[in-house]
Amino acid sequence: MADIFKDFNETLVKCRLCPRLVAHRETVVLRPPLDQERGWRKPVPGFGDPNGWLLILGLAPSPQGGNRTGRIFTGDKSAVFLMESLYTNGLCNQPYSISKEDGLKLNGCYITAAVKCVPPKHQPTSEEARCCINTYLVPELDRLTNIRAVLALGKLAFDAYFMWAKTKQKEIEKKPFGHGLSYQFPFLPKIYGSYHPSPQNTNTGKLTKEMFNHLLNKIILENK
Repeated sequence: MADIFKDFNETLVKCRLCPRLVAHRETVVLRPPLDQERGWRKPVPGFGDPNGWLLILGLAPSPQGGNRTGRIFTGDKSAVFLMESLYTNGLCNQPYSISKEDGLKLNGCYITAAVKCVPPKHQPTSEEARCCINTYLVPELDRLTNIRAVLALGKLAFDAYFMWAKTKQKEIEKKPFGHGLSYQFPFLPKIYGSYHPSPQNTNTGKLTKEMFNHLLNKIILENK
């Protein structure tokens, strides 16, 4: 991790601002065969290229993924879908993300989450989301000075971008979310919306590999 995030991440992983999220992340049950693992069970930092041009913004860590492994989109089914697509489009060096020691390197992109702790039923309260976004996501994005495009995975991540954008330009109004919708504002990274690559969406066909790869290819062509 680059030095620009060293102090930031050291503070982040000690956060206990939201009692409900703290209690959940520390006690959530893992599925077999992972149920013997203690796991990370702390806020999960972002990772990738701090000088990259693309930010991939997720919702929050999952119980079997980031909350267990300590790295966002690592070790769960969403990670399988996402990394295969990033690899196909030249944005990482391997098509899997299973642990922090797996050798994964991102090419020109950085991945983080709007909410840094795993929430019950994958849904933080509005107060929890607002607290985490203002306390951590806003200063995190302020450090990523080369970002030209943001891919928001899901509506909460999409809305989080606008919370950050309003700290730069107060007149900006939140736009409708939808897969493939994009918006450009002066002097800010272009925002793209995507359905989240969760099993709930990928197993039902709401989000397919073809849809996601088409969107990634569009982002690359328009911004790289």
